[in-house]
Amino acid sequence: MITVNQLTKRYGQHAAVDAVTFDAKPGRVTGFLGPNGAGKSTCMRMMCGLTPPTSGTATILGRSYADLPNPGRHVGVLLDAQAQHAGRTGREILTLGALTLGLPRTRVDELLEVVGLTQVEAKRRLRDYSLGMRQRLGIAHALLGDPQVLVLDEPANGLDPAGIRWMRSLLRGFADQGGTVLLSSHLLHEIQVIADDLVVIGRGRIVAEGAKDDLLAAAGTTVRSTDNARLAKALQDNGIDVTQGFGSLSVQVTPERVGRIALEHQIVLTELGSTSSTGLEEMFLQLTAADAREGAAA
Repeated sequence: MITVNQLTKRYGQHAAVDAVTFDAKPGRVTGFLGPNGAGKSTCMRMMCGLTPPTSGTATILGRSYADLPNPGRHVGVLLDAQAQHAGRTGREILTLGALTLGLPRTRVDELLEVVGLTQVEAKRRLRDYSLGMRQRLGIAHALLGDPQVLVLDEPANGLDPAGIRWMRSLLRGFADQGGTVLLSSHLLHEIQVIADDLVVIGRGRIVAEGAKDDLLAAAGTTVRSTDNARLAKALQDNGIDVTQGFGSLSVQVTPERVGRIALEHQIVLTELGSTSSTGLEEMFLQLTAADAREGAAA
């Protein structure tokens, strides 16, 4: 269980994270989403004791990360797969982690097998690893202590399609056995496939939070046409609020009503459906359109 309560981080007058509150529950995968610069990584660093909050709290299993005895035995963390000594081999990195956590060396071989790194690959130095191999090693390191909670920031970076499917199965199995997973990723399709709950953040504040299915079902209707401007006016003339998306319009009425209005005005529709059918990407873009800061660091 991860409990975040009014978590805030300020740098001077700038609030990188502003009163963020949510729970990541056992037995569930929580997708943590937001555009670049939204504050996701800063939040996760505060959860793991790497960045001190200005105010608010973040607890894991009822305690702050720093107060957990031998925290690696309770929480597995992957925030940056590059943050290991490039001159060490994969096996050396895992062995040092095992010794630090008080684990037998046999745990290293177990994890190498779990993440699909061969004995030959384990003997290579990290500087010779591909990004995908580094991600697998980072996931192995997070799993070393057989934790109850996983905090993973962009763990699918560099993984090929087979690797992404493997990771999806691994995390789903971890949650199904009662573990808590907090997963940040820009691969929205993967989040849609695996996540049970969603937390969407924009400019340091939560813009949506709840069960994935509930959020998608409540998102209304998405429509595209050959003349979105004229369609938007027709909908507004009928008392319907319209949200402009990326080449689409979103409204909180049924697809049937939108279709009838378009027919009355002889506007050709190229797409019409509930937002839940268009998926997480459309909902994400709509929720964060005003908050996106492409290119800024998270």
